[in-house]
Amino acid sequence: MDADERAAIMEEVRRTVRDVPDFPKRGILFRDITPVLANPSLFGKVMMALAAPFESAGITHVVSIESRGFILGAPVALELRAAFVPVRKPGKLPSATVREDYTLEYGTDALEMHADALYGAKGVLVVDDVLATGGTAAATCRLVERAGGTVFACAFMIELPALGGRAKLAGHRVESLISY
Repeated sequence: MDADERAAIMEEVRRTVRDVPDFPKRGILFRDITPVLANPSLFGKVMMALAAPFESAGITHVVSIESRGFILGAPVALELRAAFVPVRKPGKLPSATVREDYTLEYGTDALEMHADALYGAKGVLVVDDVLATGGTAAATCRLVERAGGTVFACAFMIELPALGGRAKLAGHRVESLISY
């Protein structure tokens, strides 16, 4: 995919993402990706654009974060001919897991993945829909390392730079299709 094709996709995504004011609470402008998902042609283009920077990078595993990350991560894994690994909230996976606790703005949370999902994986791509404050993505990168994998990069459909998430991913390559 050349730069002009990628730029055209990025512009189409920007026009298609729906802004929902005051969701999930007053003062938040939610960037809704469901109109992109509802357009099969655009959704396919987005998957190709997310995968394109990593086509020859040796990605062996795509790790995605529950739940909207799954929508993007699984097709990106297929594009890259890589394994797909879900990261979930505690208690949702049926086998032995590794866990990463992390701090949120108002409390704590945790993520888990199967303990045997990544052992020795050198080319892990972390995929999610939005990079906002970066806490969940950073916790996922730590979880990948704890599970024996090596994060090659992180990819997002949308980045909200004003929230500073990229700084929490310092040391990792970060790619995003569009920024607001």
